[in-house]
Amino acid sequence: MEDAIKITVETPDGERVVLEAPTDMGLSVMEVMKANELNVPAICGGMAICATCHVEVLASGDLPEMNDDEAFMIESLPHATEMSRLSCQLRITPELDGLVVRLMPEA
Repeated sequence: MEDAIKITVETPDGERVVLEAPTDMGLSVMEVMKANELNVPAICGGMAICATCHVEVLASGDLPEMNDDEAFMIESLPHATEMSRLSCQLRITPELDGLVVRLMPEA
């Protein structure tokens, strides 16, 4: 696919799935995972108010800075790590090529 990047998602059972994501549609990492039928509840639909799309970044290029809403939600998560992000807040850009994330448990 032209104008696309590859991201890798580690599922809770340790399987790694490589996804191709278009950079020209304004999609989020969460939307790409859902489109590829990965188990991401994303209850709020990408509004950064439920944290059901929580991922841990294992490898990345240039991640965008976290906004206040995302930081607030992550602070409340029991499984948050230094590299936690909400996948709904990570927009697919060429800078994310090679991104590797691990799906995190909800509770």
